[in-house]
Amino acid sequence: MQNYIPPKRYLDNKTILVTGAGDGIGKQAALHYGKHGATVILLGKTVAKLESVYDEIVNNGGNEPGIVPLDLKGATAQHYRDMANTISDQFGCLDGLLHNASVLGHLGPFAQISEKDWQDVLQVNVTSQFLMTQALLPILKKAPYASVIFTTSSVGLQGRAYWGPYSISKFATQGMMQVLADEFDNSSIRFNCINPGGTKTAMRAKAFPAENADHLKTPAEIMPLYLYLMDNEASTETGQTFDAQPK
Repeated sequence: MQNYIPPKRYLDNKTILVTGAGDGIGKQAALHYGKHGATVILLGKTVAKLESVYDEIVNNGGNEPGIVPLDLKGATAQHYRDMANTISDQFGCLDGLLHNASVLGHLGPFAQISEKDWQDVLQVNVTSQFLMTQALLPILKKAPYASVIFTTSSVGLQGRAYWGPYSISKFATQGMMQVLADEFDNSSIRFNCINPGGTKTAMRAKAFPAENADHLKTPAEIMPLYLYLMDNEASTETGQTFDAQPK
């Protein structure tokens, strides 16, 4: 899977929503999905970044993307229902969803976690994904086959000291994916998690400021797994967690 080479334009006629599409892993996923024929819906909170990704996809010969400027910290269930209705009206269905956007929050002792930081991290990393997925399920069901990818972390597989809210949010993400996969087993929708591993992103730099980022893989280098899980002919897995950088 990490060495997967997709067929050219294997995502033709598919619509894929990517959250956190303005930079890092989300940006690269959007660019790669666009390169292979998908119409990509770019969701993020910084319009200028989304417009830059939009331009790059179009300049590379891709379909004109959609842009959804939305701050997950403040978005409500109605925002997601409105978004789902717009996607349904414009595209008919949704073939893929990549939940990539996350916030790190403050790293520190459990006893010092503030209520605000706890709520902010859980709102973006868990509640927004719950509300968004719930709103999008009707149009995911309309697709012949659909793939939903959640983003986990090594600290969502094994708890780590001082990573409180972020670590707990990723355990919750794992649980959400598994509940959905079990509910939709033997259906047209697949649900899986990707653990990107140590990747050269702004979030990684914030978490490990003393680390030499030159030793890390770039987001573009871990894209084979993201492409594989959107391939409904090659990939049949559901309810699984995959490492983009297996040890």
